[in-house]
Amino acid sequence: MKQGIHPENYRLVAFKDMSNEEVFITKSTVNTKETIDVEGTEYPLVKLEISRTSHPFYTGKTKLIDSAGRIDKFKNKYSKFKKN
Repeated sequence: MKQGIHPENYRLVAFKDMSNEEVFITKSTVNTKETIDVEGTEYPLVKLEISRTSHPFYTGKTKLIDSAGRIDKFKNKYSKFKKN
C-alpha cells in the first residue's frame, strides 16, 4: 500500500437518515458542525436524505416522492407521443 495517501484522522461519526430518523455510527473523516447524543455519547452528525435503511433497492419497497408534480407534468407533456 502506498504510504502517506490515506487520512489519519478517522473518528466515530453518526449518520442520520432524515427520511426515517434512523441513526448509524461508523468511522469517517467527514467534517461537520452538528453533533448528536446517541446512548449518552456525543458524536459529530452527518444528515443524509437517503441511506441503506430507506433506499428502495435495499428495503424492497417502492416509495414515490413527487413534491413538485414532476411526474404529472412529464405525462402531460409526452402524452401526445403515446402509442395506441
